[in-house]
Amino acid sequence: MVVLQLQFLLVPFLTSILGAGQYMMQDAALMNYIDRRFLSLEKRLEKCNQDILDYVEEFRDFSKMVLSRLAGLNNYKAEVKSEVENLLTRIERAQRDIDYFGSVTDSNTCIEVHEDLVKQQLFEEAEEKKKLKLMLNASCDHMLAGIKSLKIVKKTGDKHGSWMKDPGKKHTKIYLLNGSVNNVILEFANIMIFMESNHTLKARRVILPFPWEGTGHIIYQGFLFYHRYGSLNEIIKFNIQKRTITDQMLLPGAGRIPAYQLSPSTKIDLAIDEHGLWAIHAEPETGGNIVITKINHITMAVEHTWDTSCNSKDAEAAFMACNTLYVVYNLPSGGTSRIQCVYDVLDAVNTYEIPVMHFPKRQGSHSTIHYNPKEKQLFAWGDGSQIIYKIHTKQKV
Repeated sequence: MVVLQLQFLLVPFLTSILGAGQYMMQDAALMNYIDRRFLSLEKRLEKCNQDILDYVEEFRDFSKMVLSRLAGLNNYKAEVKSEVENLLTRIERAQRDIDYFGSVTDSNTCIEVHEDLVKQQLFEEAEEKKKLKLMLNASCDHMLAGIKSLKIVKKTGDKHGSWMKDPGKKHTKIYLLNGSVNNVILEFANIMIFMESNHTLKARRVILPFPWEGTGHIIYQGFLFYHRYGSLNEIIKFNIQKRTITDQMLLPGAGRIPAYQLSPSTKIDLAIDEHGLWAIHAEPETGGNIVITKINHITMAVEHTWDTSCNSKDAEAAFMACNTLYVVYNLPSGGTSRIQCVYDVLDAVNTYEIPVMHFPKRQGSHSTIHYNPKEKQLFAWGDGSQIIYKIHTKQKV
């Protein structure tokens, strides 16, 4: 009887112990499963973080490479553009030569020219002259009659250089550009400060992004126009106050030979007169004769070109005044400079009757002579001296 009671008591007890053990095993398995899942997720998160770091590093490296390539492209952009434009210019010149040879060949053939065709040609030439007169504002009717006197303002700088005022501005500033290759402009408030002994201490220095070549640069309406050093015929328009390049152009046919034999560093000479910006240069195709080109100073576009009869041999400088080119000649060893070739683009001057005009009281040579249409004076650079010539004018005949 006692044994039976013990059995009834032990069965539930053992059953409860076994049940508790099963629950403990299940809990342990669940914990183990959760632990493994968390471990797996943590490993994935760690891998994800590492992948993100790798992606970020790869993106940074790629960005550096792209920026470096883009910087390189920006550096070569101007050079590539210049080469393409130069190639286009050469193609245009070749086409012009082909047309010329074609016209020469046609002219050699024996044909009967119709009277109406001659009249038409004469009419077209007259219309072209009318257009040129309108473009150049033919109200400019004076010509150079002589050089009255000179004043040596200062002697400073190298043998070659250029100095000037801006005829398109009302200010009295003086600009000095020393040397045939340089990238520093010295700006003075007025001519009195420029004449002082310590003038360079009071000058404002303007640094150009590219140096100039030769001495044929000019300042007009706040812009410096100059031939870029190392280029064949690139002309740069530079804003002096903002210190930025505003525009660029290639001058067809220029840059292969010096504009003047006695100033070999100057391939392109830029000039200002009453009607704006001009370019003076020489070409092998013209036998070394000087070519003048009218340039729109705002758009930097060529408006018209003239082949002159003035030769660059023994020439040292030239300038434009009232639509007329005046070429200055000298001896290779230096001597008295003289104007002995004149070319008027509108044929308003009988150039063959103009006597030779000598520069007064001076032996030497000039590296630049610029006409200032506002003051009707010549600003010249001669053997390191800055000179002003006063001129005498008369009505065109």
